[in-house]
Amino acid sequence: MSQTPISPSPSLQGRVTLIILAGALVLSAAMGTRQTFGLFINPFSYDRGVPVTLVAFAIALHNLVWGFAQPFAGAMADRHGPAPVVAFGALVFAAGLAMAALAPSGVWLVIGLGVLVGLGISCTTFGVVLPAVSRAVTPERRTMAMGLVSAGGSLGQVALVPVAQGLRQTYGVSTSLFVLALVLCCAAPLGLFMTMRSRRKTTDAVPTSVPVAAAKHDEHATQAHTSLRDVLRQACAHRGYRLLTLGFFTCGFQLAFIATHLPGYLLMCHLPVGLGATALALIGLFNMVGSWACGWLGGHYRQHHVLGWLYLVRGAAIAFFFVLPKSDASVVIFAAVMGLTWLGTVPLTSGLVAKVFGTQHLGTLFGVCFMSHQIGSFLGAWLGGFVLDVTGSYNLIWAATAILGAVAAALHFPIDDASVVPSLREPATARA
Repeated sequence: MSQTPISPSPSLQGRVTLIILAGALVLSAAMGTRQTFGLFINPFSYDRGVPVTLVAFAIALHNLVWGFAQPFAGAMADRHGPAPVVAFGALVFAAGLAMAALAPSGVWLVIGLGVLVGLGISCTTFGVVLPAVSRAVTPERRTMAMGLVSAGGSLGQVALVPVAQGLRQTYGVSTSLFVLALVLCCAAPLGLFMTMRSRRKTTDAVPTSVPVAAAKHDEHATQAHTSLRDVLRQACAHRGYRLLTLGFFTCGFQLAFIATHLPGYLLMCHLPVGLGATALALIGLFNMVGSWACGWLGGHYRQHHVLGWLYLVRGAAIAFFFVLPKSDASVVIFAAVMGLTWLGTVPLTSGLVAKVFGTQHLGTLFGVCFMSHQIGSFLGAWLGGFVLDVTGSYNLIWAATAILGAVAAALHFPIDDASVVPSLREPATARA
């Protein structure tokens, strides 16, 4: 006997909307604050006498701490829900910013901006927020939903970068950092909305009028007996997962270098003082479109192919910007192109992990993959300052950043995206 398809109830649609909104706001607070760090390198160096290399190391260290803490934060969110993880992370993030604002020496700056911020941001960004969203939507809408959350999260970069720049110029570094810490404190309770809605039982997603057989399509239920250890072993042995993890290194390297050092690089090119903040804000603005577009593309085309083309476009944009003459117009164009390709990798990468391995342990598996991203972020942020101190220019890093785009594309195109979860495997013809 055939069954009539049942549309999601308005209450269920409202739950999903609330999850997306809460996730976007948490990402806005965390990622928007993080994108302001490049504005503080010169003030910390010139006003407080902290060497550029040490400031760059503190910013780089938070990326490394974030990367190594992300699998654990994701695992805690998988087990206990995002509410306690987001609350803890937001408060630790705020404490790190406050410590950096009051830091009497470079050591305290490294502890605050490096260690505490790294721990906090691991609990308030993609590895915790996106798995909560992915479990709330159907597989065919998953990449789009994660792209929408990532796009909404860019609102923080658009709003907070100019605010931080204005506060820094008017009231100083300390006041600017304290205001950003307050923003993080306001985001602390938002995980409650994701917990209440996303950690639902299977019966919540399947109306009682639907035959029990329909519950087979709830992938979280089908994986209920798969242990984390088995999933991690399976992922480590999966060639596509290894390639995806290696390719994600490039994304971290490129984004951290540009976000950290672009404002200072533009000053070296004798461009206006405020242009760096404008460029970062434009990256965030265009990232709203780019993240949504990448989410849409990932729902209609094979995600690893979209990732490959994204890395090629980003690498080409970096190469052209590096070799062509610098002007206000070229900076604006570069920021727009970078924004379109900025964080679109995140919904595509997490969506691909979910497609292959399911969602039960998505926070942990994406966290392991994201560790590679953050090792790249550490090197991109730190090597930028190191190479500048040693050679007096950023030329070597710009060249490496462009070349890595081609390397990442070559790693992504051959990925096998077939699901390893038996109930989720698609016929070969469906994947053509």
